[in-house]
Amino acid sequence: MIAAGIEDEDKWLAEGIAGIQHNAFYLHQAMDANNLREALKFSAQLLSELRTSRLSPHKYYELYMRAFDELRRLELFFRDEDRHGCPVVDLYELVQHAGNVLPRLYLLCTVGSVYIKSKEAPAKDILKDLVEMCRSVQHPIRGLFLRSYLAQISRDKLPDIGSEYEGEADTVMDAVDFVLQNFTEMNKLWVRMQHQGPARTEEKLEKERSELRDLVGKNLHVLSQIEGVDLEIYKETVLPRVLEQVVNCKDELAQYYLMDCIIQVFPDEYHLQTLEILLGACPQLQPTVDIKTVLSRLMDRLSNYAASSPEILPDFLQVEAFAKLSSAIWKVIEAQVDMPIVGAVSLYVSLLTFTLRVHPDRLDYVDQVLGACVKKLSGNPKLEDSKATKQIVALLSAPLEKYSDIVTALTLSNYPRVMDHLDAGTNKIMAKIIIENIMKRDTCVSTADKVEVLFELIKGLIKDLDESTTDEFDEEDFKEEQNSVARLIHMLYNDDSEEMLKIIYTVRKHILAGGPMRLAFTVPPLVCSALKLIRRLQGQDGDVAGEKIPATPKNIFQLLSQTIEVLSAVPSSEMALRLYLQCAEAANDCDLEPVSYDFFTQAFVLYEEEVADSKAQVTAIHLIIGTLQRMSVFGVENRDTLTHKATGYSAKLLKKPDQCRAVYACSHLFWVDDQDGIKDGERVLLCLKRSLRIANAAQQMANVTRGSSGPVTLFVEILNKYLYFFEKGNPQITTAAIQGLIELIKTEMQSDSTTADPDSDAFFASTLRYIQFQKQKGGAMGDKYDPIKV
Repeated sequence: MIAAGIEDEDKWLAEGIAGIQHNAFYLHQAMDANNLREALKFSAQLLSELRTSRLSPHKYYELYMRAFDELRRLELFFRDEDRHGCPVVDLYELVQHAGNVLPRLYLLCTVGSVYIKSKEAPAKDILKDLVEMCRSVQHPIRGLFLRSYLAQISRDKLPDIGSEYEGEADTVMDAVDFVLQNFTEMNKLWVRMQHQGPARTEEKLEKERSELRDLVGKNLHVLSQIEGVDLEIYKETVLPRVLEQVVNCKDELAQYYLMDCIIQVFPDEYHLQTLEILLGACPQLQPTVDIKTVLSRLMDRLSNYAASSPEILPDFLQVEAFAKLSSAIWKVIEAQVDMPIVGAVSLYVSLLTFTLRVHPDRLDYVDQVLGACVKKLSGNPKLEDSKATKQIVALLSAPLEKYSDIVTALTLSNYPRVMDHLDAGTNKIMAKIIIENIMKRDTCVSTADKVEVLFELIKGLIKDLDESTTDEFDEEDFKEEQNSVARLIHMLYNDDSEEMLKIIYTVRKHILAGGPMRLAFTVPPLVCSALKLIRRLQGQDGDVAGEKIPATPKNIFQLLSQTIEVLSAVPSSEMALRLYLQCAEAANDCDLEPVSYDFFTQAFVLYEEEVADSKAQVTAIHLIIGTLQRMSVFGVENRDTLTHKATGYSAKLLKKPDQCRAVYACSHLFWVDDQDGIKDGERVLLCLKRSLRIANAAQQMANVTRGSSGPVTLFVEILNKYLYFFEKGNPQITTAAIQGLIELIKTEMQSDSTTADPDSDAFFASTLRYIQFQKQKGGAMGDKYDPIKV
């Protein structure tokens, strides 16, 4: 059926074009012969083809353009009175006797154009006559194209200021009245198209009407081009009459298109000075009109206008643009009760964008927009509309992008209230945007109050917003989120110690409420921040008057102990152990022996009770040994207790090679160069001998289980420890002991049961070269090495 209809329409168009071409042929002959009567006859017959009502607007336009081309030639013929011998006044009367009304009016408009150019009568009188006579055609499509032709031939003949057709007083108003009257009649015809019989579907009608909208809109463009239309005329006459027609037509398509036309064709300055009038029409439009797009475009134009020159900004304040736009948006939302949430939010996004561009220094305006959005969302606890959610994200992102740091956004009281309406997933997205903004701009959040607001904003990342756990859990995404929170904690800083401690307490409160899975990510950076503060406070023990919790190292260490204890219970024992050791070292630097000892005790308890994996035990014991070696605060008793524990745990490791390495590492606990009194050569030798026995046992065990004793790497490592302490002046490490160990290694390497290992061989060869190098160097060290034979 559709295909058949298209074929019929093509056929009717072809017939119409053929009719125009046929009559055009005779018309050209008549004009060439200067025969006016015949020219009028054939031109009327040619124009009669435009009387059809069987064509769609698109096809009718093709037919109209064929006729339009002939009318331009006919106008040139009418201008030359010498050719046809008829004065233009008589010609104007003559064409009014044409038989059919449509050809008569096309001819009348054509002659009227010539009549105006002749200046034998005032342009305003002729234009008024033409626009009134065109009312005779009330068929929507035929009437629209007729009036479009009238607008086309008259646009350069309007009695405008500076025009050759300018008459006496009020000439501009005559031009305005003509264009407005033509616009009004065209809009009525356009609106009437929707009632063109039941045969056409609504969808098809809408499409046809959309194709014709520019014919109506061109009138507004002509109005905007009239030189004499100043702000006063626009405000008092043009805008009120156009808006009256827009509101009264009560047609969704027409109202949307014409409001958009008004915004696009008239100057920005006019919009600013007539804002109240223009906005007053918005609530009167049909509920189905997409007013949010219209208002958004208006605010975009005004924003660009404001950005074009700083000198214009006072005008925005003078006309109270923000207040008027805000009020208009609220009235539109109230009037259109069925407006979806996404529409309302998008209006507030546009208003906020306008505010940030025109009044960036007015944070109260920004907060007011967010507050209005909260009020609209108050009946919707959580948004489920994905489009509305995206608009909310856009609304919340705008202040972050505008201002140089997040701190400004943190002062907006309604910002977190808007975020409360986001679902858990979108809340996370927004939280990540906030953190990314802080990291990108390298923003430092420096007060506890602002940290409190910030962590309320990013609560989607630091705790579960939904009580029900989701089945879909992406571990990689979770790690990325928590790492971003960890980076954020490092951006919280204040030079004032008391305020910094408040920040630490605030962060601790939030992260401890985040559940056990997050603690492994968030506790370490908090501990690091606290340790930085402690190092700034080294040597300070007194309380600060007036502070509830003075910022002293002792108080902070108590806080750290409680915080790490929570982490150790998660369990995340390996991380907790590392943090205990870092705190112990910080307490050592503050000369707080009891505190440091307590942290070591916690670390050993954790090692005993929680660290079960053999590899983790090896890592942990080396961390303990390394930290303990650097301790200078302990007295003899406490140090002996801790070193005894460390050596005991070293000897109890599961694998012999691990035991051996841990035990010889313990030797450093008894010989520390930069501290007087910790140079116990005998205990160093005991550790090295014990590690040697363990290495030998490891060789024998390998020989029993695998049939070969394995490489001699452990022996070479122990030899290097011997050399280290030999150089440091340990009297218990003699050249005889070193020589004996070298011979032992050589013997082992030559044994048939030893597995050849290039790395071990190279390691041993390098050690021997070092000994030879020291011998050849001479001096005191050379003399020490001289007895050793390699």
